[in-house]
Amino acid sequence: DMTVCILGSPTAFLPVLLEGGTRCPGAMVLCLSPAWASRVPSETSPGAWSLLLSRGVSFETGGHSTLETFVPPRRANYVTGTFTAGGPEGGWVGELARDLDCPTGGSVPLARRLEDPLVTRWVLAARAGLPVPPTLAFVLGSGGDLPADPVAPGVRLVRLEDPQGQESLVQEEVGAFLGGTAMEPYSQVMVRPAGWRWRGTGTRSTHGKEEGAAVVQAVGARLRGLREEESVLLEALVPTARLPAPPPRSPAPRLPVALRICTLVCRSWGDRPQLCQVACGVGRAEAPVRHGAALPQGLDSSLQQWGVVAPGQRQALATRLRGAAEAAMAALLAAEAELSPQQRGGARARTDLLGVDFLLACVDDALELVALSTNSQRCLETCLLAEAMGRAVGEPPGDLPRLLAEALLHRAQCHLVEGKDILLIGAGGVSKSFVWDAARDYGLRIHLVESDPEHFAAGLVQTFLPYDSREHRRDEEHAERVTELVRAQGLRPHACLSYWDDCVVLAALVCQHLGLRGSPPAAIRVAKQKSRTHQHLQRCRRGRPPPAAFAVPCRRLRSHGDVERAAGAVPFPAVAKLEFGAGGVGVRLVESTGQCHAHAARLWRDLRDDDDHPGIGLGWGNAMLLMEYVPGTEHDVDLVVFEGRLLGAWVSDNGPTRLPAFLETAACLPSCLPADRQAQLVRAALQCCLACGLRDGVFNVELKLGPAGPRLLEINPRMGGFYLRDWIREVYGPDLLLAAVLVALGLAPVLPARPAPRAHLAGVMCLGSEHGPALGGGGGLATLRALESRGLVRLNRLFEETAGAGEYEEPCLSVACGGATRAEACLRLLGLCQALGIDSPRYPVEHFLSHFK
Repeated sequence: DMTVCILGSPTAFLPVLLEGGTRCPGAMVLCLSPAWASRVPSETSPGAWSLLLSRGVSFETGGHSTLETFVPPRRANYVTGTFTAGGPEGGWVGELARDLDCPTGGSVPLARRLEDPLVTRWVLAARAGLPVPPTLAFVLGSGGDLPADPVAPGVRLVRLEDPQGQESLVQEEVGAFLGGTAMEPYSQVMVRPAGWRWRGTGTRSTHGKEEGAAVVQAVGARLRGLREEESVLLEALVPTARLPAPPPRSPAPRLPVALRICTLVCRSWGDRPQLCQVACGVGRAEAPVRHGAALPQGLDSSLQQWGVVAPGQRQALATRLRGAAEAAMAALLAAEAELSPQQRGGARARTDLLGVDFLLACVDDALELVALSTNSQRCLETCLLAEAMGRAVGEPPGDLPRLLAEALLHRAQCHLVEGKDILLIGAGGVSKSFVWDAARDYGLRIHLVESDPEHFAAGLVQTFLPYDSREHRRDEEHAERVTELVRAQGLRPHACLSYWDDCVVLAALVCQHLGLRGSPPAAIRVAKQKSRTHQHLQRCRRGRPPPAAFAVPCRRLRSHGDVERAAGAVPFPAVAKLEFGAGGVGVRLVESTGQCHAHAARLWRDLRDDDDHPGIGLGWGNAMLLMEYVPGTEHDVDLVVFEGRLLGAWVSDNGPTRLPAFLETAACLPSCLPADRQAQLVRAALQCCLACGLRDGVFNVELKLGPAGPRLLEINPRMGGFYLRDWIREVYGPDLLLAAVLVALGLAPVLPARPAPRAHLAGVMCLGSEHGPALGGGGGLATLRALESRGLVRLNRLFEETAGAGEYEEPCLSVACGGATRAEACLRLLGLCQALGIDSPRYPVEHFLSHFK
C-alpha cells in the first residue's frame, strides 16, 4: 500500500489531501493525534524508525473522507505535516517524524532553519545570488547554522560572545553600516531579533537612517533579550518601487503602500524546484507587509495596480520571479544537503515545500526583485487562501493542490520501489548505461540476464546471470531455461521487464512463467513483428475511427518470389525494411520492383544473423517487409499505460531523413504541433497499442502525420530508445524507466495530469562516417564533454564506436541544446554544429532543423 501521511492540523493541507485522494484513492491519510501512530525500529535502515498508523482519516475520489482503524497498521511511505517551529502541534508532530526510514517532507530542525531570516538571507545572497536588503547582523555565540566565515553580498555578520561591554563595537558597526554605500538609496532601517523563536511575533522597530543613536540603543536593547545562536538584524527598509500609476478615480490623496510577493515552490520531478503559485499582499508603506494581515491578490493585477501597464513587461517580471524563486529553493536544498542527518532531523528529511517572499524594488532606475525571507508554511496558507477566494467568484481551479499532491505521491512511490528485486532481461549497449545509475539512485536490486558473459554491467548489478538467448526464434525454450536459472539462484523477483528491443518477447514469457505482471507474450509478439502489427490492426474495425484506419498496407518478404507478389499489393514508392529491425538499419525507399529486389539481395547477403550486426533484431531472422510509403512528418509518441488506461503521453518530432535511407537526423521536444494534432497522434498510438493487447507498460510508438491524420509506422513494446528517456526527464520531469518499473510492480505511476514543458530541446544525430574526424581528431568530442559538464549541451552516447558501415551505419551520438524557446534551442544547436564541423554540405544541420517550426 502507498501511504502519504500528513501529521497535525489539516488546515494548510486539506486541498492537497482532497486532490491526492482523487488521484490515488486511499493513499492520503491524515493523522490528527499522536495516539494514532507509533514508531518501531526500521527493518531496512539501522538507527531509523518506521511510522505505523493504527488510525487515520483517509481520502477517496470525490472528496469523501473516512476515519479508519487500520489492522494491521499501515506503514507510512512519505510523511509531512505542521512542523511549525514553536507551534502547538510542533512537539508531537516533530517527534513522530524524527529519524524516519521513509522520505520526510520537512522536520522541526529544518523548519527552524527556514524561519531564521539571517540563515536564509545568507543562503539567498551567497548561494542563489539574489539581491537582499542590506543587512548588519549581530550574532550571539558561534551561529551554528552559518559557516565560520560567511561572506554574502549585502550581508555583514558580527559575532558577539557576550553583549555586555560591546557597546563601542556595536556603535562602530552601526555607524559604518548606516553611512555605507549600500545604504545610500534608503532612508529608513528596521531593527528586529532573528531566530525561529521570534517567528511571527512582530517584534521590531523602525528608525530614520540619520537617527544613529536611537538605532544603536535599539540594537543594544534587543541584544540583551537574546539567547545563544539568536541574532539582531539591522536592515534597510526597502520601499516598494514607485511607478507612474494610472490617474486616480478620486481626487483624494493616495497613501504610500508596499507590495509583498509571496511565492510557493515545491521539490518536483527529479528533485527540481518548481514554482507552484504566487500571491501578493498590499499594506501601508511605513511597516513591512506581514502574512495574514491582508487578503491576497494576484501578481498580474498587482503589477497593473502598480503601473506596470505593458503585458510583455508583466510577463517578463513573472518569468524573472519564477527564476528567482526556483533559484532560492535550489540554493536552500544544496545547503541542506551539506547538513548532517541530526541537523536535518533525520537522514531522509528534506524540505519539499518552501515559501519565499520578495519585494518589488527600484534599484538603479530598474525594477528589481529583492528576496526577503523564507518560511515553511505561511506562503502555503496564503496561496491556498488565494485559490479558495478565486473559486468563490467562478475562477477555474488552480494547479496548486494538484502540483503538491503529485509531488508528495511521487516521492512516496519512489520509496515504495526501494529494495525491490527486478529481473532485467538483456543489458543492451552503451546507450542503456543510464539504467545502472538509475537503479542505484532508486535503490533497485537488479538481477540481470545477459547473453554477453563479459558485459560491462556485470559488476553493476546485484546478480549477473549469463545466458545466451541471441537466437530469439527459440524464446519459448529460453524462457524455461531462464526461469530455472532464476529459481536455482533462489531469486524471487518482484518484477521482470526489458528495456532492450531484442529481449521484449523473452521478458514477457519469463513474466508468464514466474507469475509476474506484464503484457501477454502474444501481444508483445504482435507488436514486435512489424507486418503482423499492421495486418492485425487491419482486422480491428471497431471504433470511431477503428485501429484499422492507422494501419499501412504491407507484405512480408522472405524470398524474391515474395517481392514479386508484394509489388502487386503495395504501391510504389514503398519502404523496404527488416521485419524485426531496430535503429533504422536497412530501411530504404524503393521506387520499383527492381530496386526492391536489389535492396533485398544486398540485405539478405550482408545481414544474416546477430553476429553480422548485433542489436538490430537479427536474432529473429532477416525476413523483410515492404510497406506503403506514408508522406508527412515523423513523430515519436511515448506512452505509459496501466490496466488499459493512459496515464502519460509525450510527443516528439523528428527531422527529415536523408533519403533513400531513413536514419534519424534531428529531433525536438516538445513537439511543434498544435495541441489538437498532438492529440491525434496520442489517440492513434493508444488505440493501436490496446488493439494489439498492450494494456500494461511503457511503449514507444512511431507514426507519420499527414493532412488526413496519423498513420502507424511501428510499435516498440518497450521504453523509447536513444535520447528519449533523458529528454522527457529534462523537459517534463517524469522518468520513463521508473514508470516501467512501477507498472511491472502493479502500481499506477503518478504522472503530471497537465504536463507543462520546462524548456525546449533540439538535437542532431552524429555519424562516425560523417563526423568521426571532427569529433575525434578535431577535438570536438572533448569540447562537447566540457560543455556538457557546464550544463550547456546534452550528450547521449549511443555506441562506443561506429556501429555498422555504409548503408547499415547507425548514429553514434546525439547532441542537443536547450533553450527557453524552440527557436533559441535550434539557434544554439546550429551555432554549435557549425563551430565543431558537425554541419556540412553533406550533412546540412540547418536543413534538418528548419522543419521544427
